[in-house]
Amino acid sequence: MTQIHKYGAELAADIEARWQDYWEKHGTYETPNPVGDLTGDEELASRPTKFVMDMFPYPSGAGLHVGHPLGYIATDVYSRFMRMTGHNVLYTLGFDAFGLPAEQYAVQTGTHPRVSTEANIANMKSQLRRLGLGHDKRRSFETIDPGYYKWTQWIFLQTFNSWYDDEARRARPIAELVEEFEQGRRALPGDRPWGELTEQERADVLGGYRLAYASDAPVNWCPGLGTVLANEEVTADGRSERGNFPVFKAKLRQWNMRITAYADRLIDDLDALDWPEAIKLQQRNWIGRSEGARVDFPTTAADGGEETVTVFTTRPDTLFGATYMVLAPEHPLVDRIVPAAWPRTTREPWTGGHATPAEAVAAYRAQSAAKSDVERQAESREKTGVFTGAYAVNPVNGESVPVFVADYVLMGYGTGAIMAVPGQDPRDWEFATVFDLPIVRTVQPPADFDGEAYTGDGPAINSAGAGIDLNGMGVDDAKRTVIAHLETAGLGEGTINYRLRDWLFSRQRYWGEPFPIVYDEDGIAHALPESMLPLELPEVDDYTPRTFDPDDADTEPETPLSRNEAWVHVDLDLGDGRGVRRYRRETNTMPNWAGSCWYEMRYLDPHNDSAPVDPRIEQHWMGPRADRPHGGVDLYIGGAEHAVLHLLYARFWSKVLFDLGHVSATEPFHKLYNQGMIQAYVYRDARGFPVPAAEIEERDGGYFHDGLPVRRELGKMGKSLKNAVSPDEVCAEYGADTLRLYEMAMGPLDVSRPWDTRAVVGQFRLLQRLWRNVLDEETGEVTVVDSAPDQPTLRALHKAIDGVTRDLDALRFNTAIAKITELNNLVTKAAVSGTPVSRETAETMVLLIAPLAPHVAEELWQRLGHSDSVVYHPFPVADPALAVDESVTCVVQIKGKVKARLEVAPSISDADLEALALAEPAVLRALDGAPVRKVIVRAPKLVNLVTG
Repeated sequence: MTQIHKYGAELAADIEARWQDYWEKHGTYETPNPVGDLTGDEELASRPTKFVMDMFPYPSGAGLHVGHPLGYIATDVYSRFMRMTGHNVLYTLGFDAFGLPAEQYAVQTGTHPRVSTEANIANMKSQLRRLGLGHDKRRSFETIDPGYYKWTQWIFLQTFNSWYDDEARRARPIAELVEEFEQGRRALPGDRPWGELTEQERADVLGGYRLAYASDAPVNWCPGLGTVLANEEVTADGRSERGNFPVFKAKLRQWNMRITAYADRLIDDLDALDWPEAIKLQQRNWIGRSEGARVDFPTTAADGGEETVTVFTTRPDTLFGATYMVLAPEHPLVDRIVPAAWPRTTREPWTGGHATPAEAVAAYRAQSAAKSDVERQAESREKTGVFTGAYAVNPVNGESVPVFVADYVLMGYGTGAIMAVPGQDPRDWEFATVFDLPIVRTVQPPADFDGEAYTGDGPAINSAGAGIDLNGMGVDDAKRTVIAHLETAGLGEGTINYRLRDWLFSRQRYWGEPFPIVYDEDGIAHALPESMLPLELPEVDDYTPRTFDPDDADTEPETPLSRNEAWVHVDLDLGDGRGVRRYRRETNTMPNWAGSCWYEMRYLDPHNDSAPVDPRIEQHWMGPRADRPHGGVDLYIGGAEHAVLHLLYARFWSKVLFDLGHVSATEPFHKLYNQGMIQAYVYRDARGFPVPAAEIEERDGGYFHDGLPVRRELGKMGKSLKNAVSPDEVCAEYGADTLRLYEMAMGPLDVSRPWDTRAVVGQFRLLQRLWRNVLDEETGEVTVVDSAPDQPTLRALHKAIDGVTRDLDALRFNTAIAKITELNNLVTKAAVSGTPVSRETAETMVLLIAPLAPHVAEELWQRLGHSDSVVYHPFPVADPALAVDESVTCVVQIKGKVKARLEVAPSISDADLEALALAEPAVLRALDGAPVRKVIVRAPKLVNLVTG
């Protein structure tokens, strides 16, 4: 068989397969820990650390398209560069394998989710291996491994057995809180001694403190699917994305994480993180810290007793303009204040056409329950509501204001009630206009203001009452004055509010981590002891949640786990001294976010059976340093779509584990980088349906499918849009190194860019030219010479080293490739002209491209006579004297027009450059005796002469 020496698809495939086998056989990417079972090369272990991560991938059944590996290739390039610059790099990849897609597939086919998920993982691993990614495979895992989710369950129990001490500003063990109650150092509700409380009463008290607690939480309940849905799974018109079933607001017993306790720390610690400002802003807005006041509006209960409507407002200075109040439909106070009959003064539009307040409120609640929070908050919606029949008293002027129920107020924000100030709030203005309610301005708008509600600053007006006068004050002074007045009167207080809600942690599904919780005969929750972890998912006969009449909002979920009677009801000895008792297991599962909240820690110590991670190993890789004061992963690359869910939850878990002494890092990810998206053209027929992009014919400036015209648009790449390109296809035609180079060369890493298969060949040609600069394509013999490179080539080499080093360190892979291409073209041109390529030049080019195209670099490095792998070979270091140009061109301008160009030293001073410019004959001719009024020098590239 004739041996192939020309770099093409066949040779690339052979090279890549051989080197991938070599790396795996020799454990090239196995990263040693300082202690534990993953130790190894002591010299490597002693190097400075660099922890590089991709966001957890979910193993889709469709496999990868060329858009998926963008971030993976980038982290691999950076990791390789870090190894070559003297770092011990931890770089691996696991799989976030719990999730709804596998469960949906199980419902449709009866295939166990583990079977389909593991098949998807195997396929994805094969595709990723082909790309030459340098992962330490010993550290890889899947979240569905019982050995992994044992520790996810353990972390849940850490939160369950902890509480947040506001004074100490950290989490503490719940046992310490119990001790404070027992010793009387902390007061109990009702001032009863701890010893007099029943077990149920004690559980209720502790539930109000625990970081993981169960409560009757408002949820999105979809009877047609038989499950609770996340907000993201509900459309704007209040229906399920899957199946288009109606979704209702319902209260169900759910597990929650008290993330709100960490709101201030989650905001404040963002300042020291190296994250995109846009992501920081999203998190700050999501947490929504705002300063204002809690204000009490007295009202009368339906039974004649006293009640209080408490609101939070960021504008207490506008209290005199509060002409009505609004409660969320779910507000518990509604049922207590609705009277039996309408007051005589009730206006017809306020009643919604109902005979009694109770009927009006019930009908409106049913109507609003069918709407999502997004729909209720939509700015374009006409405001709706009904009068409750109750009035409250404005605490600053004593006026009675009607209390309405309206769905534009959400129970999940503030207190679930607002004081409506239509003169200063557009939504309140709209509502007041619909229901003909009074509008009182309390802030003077500018003279040229001709709008409706005025939201800007200005002096207070119409704001004086008994004991308080705000008129003429600016907003800040008015706020301080009214808060002091409310606090003195006992009708309110200055406070801080947050938009952030506690994390709803329950899912009515099968394919997720089981809760390590059991309930006794009284319904009290008990934690399983660590010796009983992991609590593994049992087998079930049917993965389908029970569905109900889609329009029946009063049904409740029936989870797949609840149907496994032998698993649900068990006899256990929990080691609490009570012996064997009968318990009922929790039949909800954890959300798919749970496993990805802490996976970075498990990468450090994946085989540890006694802890999630050895503290010494965690300190070594993630501990705080001068350049990362909160600790964390050195580089984390992933999509911006995870800004406020995964990233916020992971930060919360890190802080809890830090508070409890399990880790040294208070933040999981020090540097975050959001890669852009690889887009692709979508072709749609006359019906608007996508047609296969691979079957498109382009002619006469148009696009056709089966002879019919189609329209082209740029969009996402994916199977549903029939425009996905598999990386396997590109690797088969050009090789993985070409694919890697093309994806890194398409543009800046953080910018979205369109895929163009025809452009891939450009990077293929770069590798072919590099190959020819080192080897003879006919014989395969090395053609480089041992003589030193000439001076121009030597300078070009060191300029390239300097530029590529800077670019790779800053993740500017596209410009690094451009510099390598420029150098390679220069060497190619010289070789064609008869100048042989020196060994120093060839080896430098191989080392420069090694992080980007590792297979061809390994092959050329070996053929150049080296026995060591290029992976750990030191990256070239530029000579500063050679990395700068011998001379640079200085432009001399007179009145903005170029009159001369000077070749000068890069280090020339301003004074010397000015003297040269004024002595230049071409400049003297252009001046023609005119006096020079001013000389502007920007050494070494510009001199501008101003005459006159």
